[in-house]
Amino acid sequence: MKNNREQWGSRLGFILAASGSAVGLGNIWKFPHMAGQNGGAAFTIVYLICILIVGLPILLGELSIGRRTQLSPVGAFNRLSGTSNWKWVGYLGVGSAFVILSFYGVVGGWTLKYTIFSLTGGFASLSGSPELSGQVFSSFIESSFQPIIWQIVFMAFCIGIIVKGVKSGIEEGAKIMMPLILIILGFLVVKGLSLEGGKKGLEFLFKPKFSDLNPSSIVLALGHAFFTLSLGMGTMITYGSYLNKKQNLMNSAIWIILLDTFIAMLAGTAIFTIVFAMGADPSSGAGLIFVVLPTIFPQIGGGIIWGTLFFFILFMAALTSAISILEVITAYFIDQKGWSRFKATFLFGGIITLVGIFCSLSLGNLNVTAFLNITFFDFLDELSSKYMLPIGGALTAVFILNKWSVNTFLDEILIGVKEKHLSRIQLINLLKVLLVVSSLIVGLIILNELSDLLLGSSLQKMLGL
Repeated sequence: MKNNREQWGSRLGFILAASGSAVGLGNIWKFPHMAGQNGGAAFTIVYLICILIVGLPILLGELSIGRRTQLSPVGAFNRLSGTSNWKWVGYLGVGSAFVILSFYGVVGGWTLKYTIFSLTGGFASLSGSPELSGQVFSSFIESSFQPIIWQIVFMAFCIGIIVKGVKSGIEEGAKIMMPLILIILGFLVVKGLSLEGGKKGLEFLFKPKFSDLNPSSIVLALGHAFFTLSLGMGTMITYGSYLNKKQNLMNSAIWIILLDTFIAMLAGTAIFTIVFAMGADPSSGAGLIFVVLPTIFPQIGGGIIWGTLFFFILFMAALTSAISILEVITAYFIDQKGWSRFKATFLFGGIITLVGIFCSLSLGNLNVTAFLNITFFDFLDELSSKYMLPIGGALTAVFILNKWSVNTFLDEILIGVKEKHLSRIQLINLLKVLLVVSSLIVGLIILNELSDLLLGSSLQKMLGL
């Protein structure tokens, strides 16, 4: 089959699109409440270490595999391995994308709903009343129709962008949304710091308190490093497949990580400065975003504007990630099945939306995984973040080490690199160490989660850690 591969229009477009994939709800929604529950700055430091040691080599690996083959995950692993067995790593990536987008689209709908809710002055009645806000949020997500309608609208945005293609859809969308996210977050940070008591949020986020760390915090940090960088689900392989040979992969990977981390820090700063200024609880969990903040914005001058801007960037961040996830599935059917982009996007976008409806309904009265004592929504979340993504990332590292070869991997990385500060032998050894460490760490994390699932006690508990 002839591969008429689409290409990114520019280096900047690719970096913004890849960063947009990494920058999602994980940065703005999940990271702040995880930091709030796990020691603030101490968690942030562990998270950054996980990003650099574990995230960077696997990110480079996925981009290299994609560009080398000019194929989506299944075809890429199959071509490089020369055998059929490794293609299952690609299938795992496509499956992960399907699972994640099923519940991710639901939350994306929530962000769109709350953007409109704030714009129309809905937060005014919630001012200073977390209890009432919690009731409103619970009533919304547990209802049978409202969240589904917003989920469908969100997925329609996602499908509409993907169907336009790589250059006209994904890249152009990223060029608009990513700068807007940075600009609006910047305004929110300035507003938060201007509030009396807001600077306490900076101390909470950036002053380390290692005594608050525990082994579970490290597990969360590592899992989030995979989630936020879109690793283990074939996104970066797919995006890498649209690159030409002129692109400096190392430079691009570093920019992706820097933008991802920078936005996470900006989001954390914006949220915590406002939270501390208004005397709210920074460790409120997921409810910090959808329950606590709606009660705070009305107490701030221009609250309608600030609240609307915040949930609007949350919506855009969710959308930039969602389109990258759907592109993994779309690219598979284009590459491996010869489908048109239109057919692949609309068919599987629709199927994912349907599965997402069951995720949404599980938060109410229709839960297909009730026998597991967990909602279908949470089941897919835990399945992907705790098992599928880490396994996919670890197997990618193993694949490079034992099948593709580190030498060939290095050749791909060095394309476009003008200055080399280490010898080839040193670079090979460094890559080997990083890949081995990445795969071992992720392997231990997976074993820890499996132990907790099957034996009722994690390895860290059994070892007394």
